[in-house]
Amino acid sequence: MAKNNRRRERAAPEPVVEHVDGGLAELIPDRDRARGWTLLIDGAPQSHVDLDDPSYLDFAYQRRLGHIADLTAPQGQPVHVLHLGGGAFTMARYVAATRPRSTQQIVEVDAALVQLVRRELPLDAQARIRVRSLDARAGLGKVADGWADLVIADVFSGARTPGHLTSTEFLADVRRALKPGGFYAANIADGPPLAYLRGQIATAAAVWPELALAADPAVLRGRRFGNAVLLASDRTLPIAEWTRRVATDPHPGRVEHGRELADFTGGAAVVTDASARPSPEPPPDAFK
Repeated sequence: MAKNNRRRERAAPEPVVEHVDGGLAELIPDRDRARGWTLLIDGAPQSHVDLDDPSYLDFAYQRRLGHIADLTAPQGQPVHVLHLGGGAFTMARYVAATRPRSTQQIVEVDAALVQLVRRELPLDAQARIRVRSLDARAGLGKVADGWADLVIADVFSGARTPGHLTSTEFLADVRRALKPGGFYAANIADGPPLAYLRGQIATAAAVWPELALAADPAVLRGRRFGNAVLLASDRTLPIAEWTRRVATDPHPGRVEHGRELADFTGGAAVVTDASARPSPEPPPDAFK
């Protein structure tokens, strides 16, 4: 019995640590899921992947993005999805698993990270996923007008979103790449006093007529640093269904829209290329 236990211990996966363009990448095995892995860059959690079940989303903000992917088109219908920021390709794997035959593009500037993920966490060979090692805005510019049903922006350099991916000019190009009625979803990280988050909502409101925001209530109240997911479109949003799904997640969140979201935004200034700045640095204890 002792010998068998030692064999099991030796067979347990080990962390993978490599320097990539964006810093120190760590792939940490998930003790609760046999083929689950968490990707960290310079200590900041970036993605979680379960190779046995790509439809499993561990991070709360990724679950909220997953709900948006589910609501993009009727259940089971293949979609075109553009992912700005790749991480461990979690959301692309999710769409491929839940909507087979979907066509997807991932734009990830960190070529070394792409190589690491491809090697250690290989994509399903049958999935229609193309990966481009380009800056997100440059890669967006190569997407044909009206190609995407869904654009997901989850771009971080270390733990901050680059400033050139926060402006009206950037979002106008996102809207160009979307089909009429398509969805734009963005992962936005901020903390008290939430000036950056409010500015991003105001900026999206200058481009799209319909907006909603999902986040942990403590984040929305400005009590701690965290992630919020912004949803935008030129068509009426499925607010009731998104709200229900977010509220019943393992880590329940709240959805704001309409007058409540406008009040939360509080007259924040629209961000342009000339005024754009990176998202705020997380506090030292943000990921503890």
